[in-house]
Amino acid sequence: MRYVEVQGAKVSVIGLGAWQFGAQGWDYGDDYIDRESRLIVEKALDLGVNLIDTAEAYGRGRSEEVLAGAIAARRGEVFLATKVFPNEPLDAEEVVRRARASAERMGVDRIDLYQQHWPSDQAPLEQVMSGMARLQAEGLVTHVGVSNFSTELWREAEEALGGPVLSNQVRFSLVSRHPEQRLIPRAEADGRIVIAYSPLGQGFLSGRYDGSNTPSDLRQNNPLFRPEVVAKAGAMTSALAEVAATHGATPAQIALAWVIARPNVVAIPGASSVGQMASNAAAADIELTEDEDVRLSEAADAFVAEAGDDLVRR
Repeated sequence: MRYVEVQGAKVSVIGLGAWQFGAQGWDYGDDYIDRESRLIVEKALDLGVNLIDTAEAYGRGRSEEVLAGAIAARRGEVFLATKVFPNEPLDAEEVVRRARASAERMGVDRIDLYQQHWPSDQAPLEQVMSGMARLQAEGLVTHVGVSNFSTELWREAEEALGGPVLSNQVRFSLVSRHPEQRLIPRAEADGRIVIAYSPLGQGFLSGRYDGSNTPSDLRQNNPLFRPEVVAKAGAMTSALAEVAATHGATPAQIALAWVIARPNVVAIPGASSVGQMASNAAAADIELTEDEDVRLSEAADAFVAEAGDDLVRR
């Protein structure tokens, strides 16, 4: 496993997104929540994956509760990240209260990375970051992060905190490349991290789906999986498959390898099984050549141009 080390944090380039552990609509069944999720976490840690990301909003705290049992015996191996959601007005006191509630659900006395889930008029940066600073001062939170922030808002958050905001968690993949324009250069220049969520486009880049085979779970509402959109992805899908064959890998692994080849970027794909977790982790060992990287980027750009930039950003 490879790691990004900045600001005193050491974070695996492949992490584990725990959204599925609590969210409804994935059709994974009760056994996934009760048993498989714990096995997935154990496998991740066995492979050197230390970044596990969740949020109070995932299943209204259920994902955090599931993680409590999964990490209890190996807490020291985990870089644990969760988020506060601005679903109601957030002042400093509320941020502190919600962090304590998350820590209690996860059964921990320290949150390695506490993130503001979305920017919101209900969450003034001065108030949120004041609460974050209090949490750091009392030792409950080690690092502060944000999610879905612009470069400008990220900097404003740091000014309000009076210290580094370690990370910005954003949608980033071959079909959502906007972070390359400003966010990633900022992270590289200033010693910060971009955490890529949906690095496989919710499975769109896995090579598993075509116009006649689309997900039956909550992803069926994702416009990327409309048959007419999938039909436009042929060149990109072929590029992924051909590069994958060269490396003895899967298209999903190549798509992940492309994401984490960017400086100061880590990815948090979900995992529906222990096998998928192992496959995701193995992507950290794939080194794309410059020609392969360019080919994938150009194929993705061509798809985005044809499918529509607004569509693939969703």
